[in-house]
Amino acid sequence: MSPYVLTMFIMSLGIGTTLTFASSHWLMAWMGLEISTMAIIPIMAQQHHPRSEEAATKYFLTQATAAAMILFASTTDAWLSGQWDISQISHPMSTTLIMLALALKIGLAPMHFWLPEVLQGLDLTTGLILSTWQKLAPFALIYQIAPNTNQTMLIIMGLMSAFVGGWGGLNQTQLRKILAYSSIAHLGWMIIILHFLPSLTLLNLLIYILMTSTLFLAFKTSQATKINTLALTWPKTPPLMALTMLSLLSLGGLPPLTGFMPKWLILQELTKQDLSIAATAMAMSALLSLFFYLRLCYTTALTTFPNTNNTTTPWRFKNNQNTSPLTITITTTLLLLPTTPAIMTMLS
Repeated sequence: MSPYVLTMFIMSLGIGTTLTFASSHWLMAWMGLEISTMAIIPIMAQQHHPRSEEAATKYFLTQATAAAMILFASTTDAWLSGQWDISQISHPMSTTLIMLALALKIGLAPMHFWLPEVLQGLDLTTGLILSTWQKLAPFALIYQIAPNTNQTMLIIMGLMSAFVGGWGGLNQTQLRKILAYSSIAHLGWMIIILHFLPSLTLLNLLIYILMTSTLFLAFKTSQATKINTLALTWPKTPPLMALTMLSLLSLGGLPPLTGFMPKWLILQELTKQDLSIAATAMAMSALLSLFFYLRLCYTTALTTFPNTNNTTTPWRFKNNQNTSPLTITITTTLLLLPTTPAIMTMLS
């Protein structure tokens, strides 16, 4: 793909998301979502591989369905209430339909089935964009309509996402699918607390983006896409793989790493809201996710897969790789937990 064309698509991604952020009108927000969708599809299919083209097609059909649902529900609400303001949506049917459509856009259970398959067909750079930047615009709309959304529905979707993300990642060998199920689980943590403390949802989203970016950049640097490939990278760069393992544990929420902070605060808030059963269920789902992160760490450090053709593995990294973004994200992924008291003060 020409650098000029790629630059145009990346600028369109930024413009579409910014347009959704700045909109208070449903049609303008819908337009921003469509610009982002149309911009990332050519980036997905630029390798001209059947797997990437399949992923781009699945993503297009899923996003088109969600966009049609948003347009239909917002038009219905405007017809019933006479206004197009996003934060003033009031009709229960429209609110529920839009929430389901936005859940489909970001891959929230039970609308999650497309995400692992699409992410598996992409390269790591495009997968990073899909897992982080493409979730911002739909989340901005979810954040605005959350006060008018049924609280029980948000809790159920959060619990379902946490358990689907935990169970789904247990039997995976592809790193991109593991990160996809990790994304589903983290979305569940964000959604379940959204109605009670929206600022905590934004904190969780920010930390999720930092941790996910760290792992995508680390896997891209080590050129690993499968567990058996990851097992061969330890002899090449032990420091990088040690930090990658710590980042995996942080993503799973193991103290004293950064990923423990949002889970701790969310469980504390759920307990304050007399939702002890939901808090217990979320804690159990975190154990499921932590299990396959620990399995990845064990595989990386203590095993070597048999019948692996080492001649196809790049044993020398390129010296011109820029590791500055990876250094910054790894540092924040591992060392932000001491800032928890200050963050709790800000949230309260």
